[in-house]
Amino acid sequence: MNTDGSGRTLPDGHCSSNGAARAGNLREQIERLTTALAETAARLAELAATRKVIDGLTPPDHATAPAETATATVYQRIVTTFNEHPGKVFRVRDLHEHLGLPTDEPSINVTRSRLGRLVRQGLLEQPGRGRYQKRT
Repeated sequence: MNTDGSGRTLPDGHCSSNGAARAGNLREQIERLTTALAETAARLAELAATRKVIDGLTPPDHATAPAETATATVYQRIVTTFNEHPGKVFRVRDLHEHLGLPTDEPSINVTRSRLGRLVRQGLLEQPGRGRYQKRT
């Protein structure tokens, strides 16, 4: 048996308007919470990826493979450069010249990929096409 808001008994199969409204509100709340949960899960995944990059930039106490160390060192040098010049906008080729890295196209493309990853992780921003700067 159902009752309306005043406590009166309603025949089976009927629902009070308060109950329907409450159910609608609960559905909306579930939808909002589900969306918030999905957004939080996505953010957590981004933070996990950022943590991997940071762990890669910080050499552990034990020895690592030379290629891993070289990659971590390049990331570390890139991040350090942006930290030392927070307002400066770099093009990839200018950043290579600043860091003394090779300026051939394959090397530039690798760095462009690294910078894109740092942009997605929120460490850098891209104020224009092919331009990068420290996120403020």
